[in-house]
Amino acid sequence: MIKLSRLNHTQYYLNSDIIETLEETPDTVVTTVNGKKFVVLETVEEIIKEIIQYRGKIHVAEKEAERDFQ
Repeated sequence: MIKLSRLNHTQYYLNSDIIETLEETPDTVVTTVNGKKFVVLETVEEIIKEIIQYRGKIHVAEKEAERDFQ
């Protein structure tokens, strides 16, 4: 899950696995696989960095779990 900000600065979390497209029009629009659109304050680059960090954390946790399981 990544944290995003609505235009009114309230924050929410979105499952990054359901993001289909990111656009800057000039506002950033996140479109999910079911067609729902979210307009957010973050730039496309910031969202991509958040996704990479989130997936990196998952990868590290998986490696730690494998090590603990052995």
